[in-house]
Amino acid sequence: KLCGYLNKLGIKGPIKTWKSRWFFYDENKCHLLYYRTAQDINPLGSVDLSNASFDCKVENGEGVFEIRTPSRVFTLKAISKQAMMYWLQQLQVRRWEFCNAQSRFPVGSSQLVNEPLAGRPNVVDNEDFLPPVKTPTEAVGLKAASLPAPQTSTALQNISLKHPWTEIQNTVYNICGSKQLWGKNGNVFSFSEFQEHPENPDEEQEAEVEAGCAVNEGTPEDGRMEPRLNWVRKARWMNSGFPGLPEELSRERNPMDKVSVLQQQILTLTEEVKSQKELVKLLHKALEAAQQEKRVSSIYLTAAEDKDRLELVRHKVRQIADLTSRLEALEQEKKELEQILTLRDSHIQELKEHVQLLMEKNHAKQEVIMALTEQMAQELSDPLQEANTIAAETLYKQQEEIEHLKDDIDAYKTQNQFLNSEIHQVTRLWTSVAENEKALLMKCACLQARNCQMESKYLTVLRKLQEAVPGLPSSHAELVRNLIQEALQWDVKEEAEEGFNLNAVSEYDEYGFMTVPDYEVEDWKLLAKIQALEIKSNNLRSQEVVEKPLRDRWNSVGELSPSAELKSLIRSGIPVEHRQRVWRWIVSRHCSHLPDHYQRLLRQSQSTEHPACRQIELDLPRTLTNNKHFSSPTSQLIPKLRRVLLAFSWHNPAIGYCQGLNRLAAVALLVLEDEESAFWCLVHIVENLMPADYYSDTLITSQVDQRVFKDFLSEKLPRLMAHFEQYRIDVSLITFNWFLVAFVDSLVSDILLRVWDAFLYEGTKVIFRYALAIFKYNEEEILRIHDSVEIYQYLRFFTRMIMDGRKLMNIAFNDLNPFPMKLLRNRRSMHREELEAELCELEQIKAAYVKEKAEQGP
Repeated sequence: KLCGYLNKLGIKGPIKTWKSRWFFYDENKCHLLYYRTAQDINPLGSVDLSNASFDCKVENGEGVFEIRTPSRVFTLKAISKQAMMYWLQQLQVRRWEFCNAQSRFPVGSSQLVNEPLAGRPNVVDNEDFLPPVKTPTEAVGLKAASLPAPQTSTALQNISLKHPWTEIQNTVYNICGSKQLWGKNGNVFSFSEFQEHPENPDEEQEAEVEAGCAVNEGTPEDGRMEPRLNWVRKARWMNSGFPGLPEELSRERNPMDKVSVLQQQILTLTEEVKSQKELVKLLHKALEAAQQEKRVSSIYLTAAEDKDRLELVRHKVRQIADLTSRLEALEQEKKELEQILTLRDSHIQELKEHVQLLMEKNHAKQEVIMALTEQMAQELSDPLQEANTIAAETLYKQQEEIEHLKDDIDAYKTQNQFLNSEIHQVTRLWTSVAENEKALLMKCACLQARNCQMESKYLTVLRKLQEAVPGLPSSHAELVRNLIQEALQWDVKEEAEEGFNLNAVSEYDEYGFMTVPDYEVEDWKLLAKIQALEIKSNNLRSQEVVEKPLRDRWNSVGELSPSAELKSLIRSGIPVEHRQRVWRWIVSRHCSHLPDHYQRLLRQSQSTEHPACRQIELDLPRTLTNNKHFSSPTSQLIPKLRRVLLAFSWHNPAIGYCQGLNRLAAVALLVLEDEESAFWCLVHIVENLMPADYYSDTLITSQVDQRVFKDFLSEKLPRLMAHFEQYRIDVSLITFNWFLVAFVDSLVSDILLRVWDAFLYEGTKVIFRYALAIFKYNEEEILRIHDSVEIYQYLRFFTRMIMDGRKLMNIAFNDLNPFPMKLLRNRRSMHREELEAELCELEQIKAAYVKEKAEQGP
């Protein structure tokens, strides 16, 4: 393969720049294609070598050569003279092989394409004036493709501004991971898929005007005659010059005579080469002018009527007028440039005068410095006696000061020793007090946990008595009702004010969720009270054993990065003080925050009413009614939630709005606080975590997940699934909403947010894990119920009975293993096909029914 890096000269106005390009020879078309780098997939342009001539001039510099085509001149530069000669020789050989093949086979013949290169006759080898140049492997060939591209002085210098789309395609191709330099698909060295490059030089140029002047393009036949004429002249020159050299050298016996003869021969040959080059240039120009005149004359003669000929003449007149106007514009531009040059010359002169003035000032300053230096030297040479007197007095004073300082140092040492002992003792006291306080807090926590357990048991007994009220005497029933009413009216905040409380059960948690839900049914109110006490008891017991070590581990986490340790920490639950930062990091990893995108969506929602606007307004009052930030229409988060949902409806028109998105966005707002961050969190959930069509009109993917979940339930909890089948319980009636809103309004807030921590980081597999864990957590309780109505009633609120979040987490991530994601994807694919087939069958039945009704008539 003939390929390698060359520098290509480009000229834009007065600026000349060398741009590094990767050149590759396409033997099928005899084109020299060039790319920005060897890894690019699309070429920036091509050079047609079939009608080109090659030239190298010493005055241009080492390694510089030219490729002259009928339309333009390409100036290229190799890294060395050897590389330049190799390129020129190889280009000559390839051009000759292509032209020779074209003369033997018709254009487009498969025989031309399929014939091996080595099998073609190579007449050029018999006519080479120079021995073959050894291949510079460091500069050309496939090995050079693996080397780094030559660097330019500036980063943007090597970029082609004329071909931005090609540059973008090549950049995307390189980024998307094709690390191979050649291959079967997308091969840099396979050109069958490339578009044909136009012969128009304006389309083929990069963002510069190439060196040389464009000439009128001749016919392909005329262009291909040039290399043949060159070879004929080359043969004549060889016959006229080199064959006589051995004879003359043999006639001359004196070495000095031989040298003089050789020098004379060199001068003669140099003059002859120059004359031949001039002759070739004149012939080229004459041929081009003749071809142009021939084309114009043929067009003029083929005109059928005088009117057409007159129109041709008028066209030429218009062309002349256009060229005249262009010439005037260029002259005007020349005058303007001359004026600018004059101004710049005057500015340069002013700068020179300013530099001269600065030099004079500098010289004056140096003279002043020299004078001051001499004066200081004179002052230092005064008599030593006066200096000795002053030194003696100064020494006496310094000795006195040293004595005083020694005394001060001794005093500071003593003070320091005392302070150190004091600090040591105070530290020991503080440590002892801290340990005592910690022990008291632990004891208090244990007592509170025990108290909560006792109170919970007391309320449980009251609940059992409440169920048995119809069978009790009236006096006992009244007593039970009073005790229940008293227990429900007990205010936790009042008890907290009466005495020390380590972790009091407040009315709301950190995110505004009610710790004791306000149920309308009396039985449920008592149940909620028991639930709050159980949660408080679990929190108190795990405070020192679990929560504090976990919080310490989170405090030691610096910059977040995906790892197995971080995954384990997130599964264990993110502390409140770290949750917002971690959620923002998770969302930013998967969603690129487009600047001003959210504000633009808000402006669009203000200017145009979305069709889902009415449904959003209906759902706002029904969002998280157990949270103080959404319980009232005047709450501050209600307007933010409205804006987030409207923005998402415009951001994702395919979904718009679906019931359930309001609860997802509300939880994101509670944690992230900023509404734009909540918007991107909602985008991450809907577009990245959940499968496609999860929130579409048909909710087809949501239905698929319910079937997948039933499969997992049968495999992981076969006893429970058999129990459901025995009493004909459809668990999807309960679990459908779990999956749609990720357990919002189903689990207590503390457990819910832990589920969301893992859900945002790992995806929908977490929902399957926790859904199975919930049934596993309450499996024995469900198995003890033997009535379908009671089972449904229990399933309505049994998620609220889960108090121990740690136990639920261990079930989800330990007891249910293994839980491969590949299995989940396969099950989804299988059930989706089945569901789509069923829906198609239903549509056919519906269509047949409608058709039958229409045929029967009214």
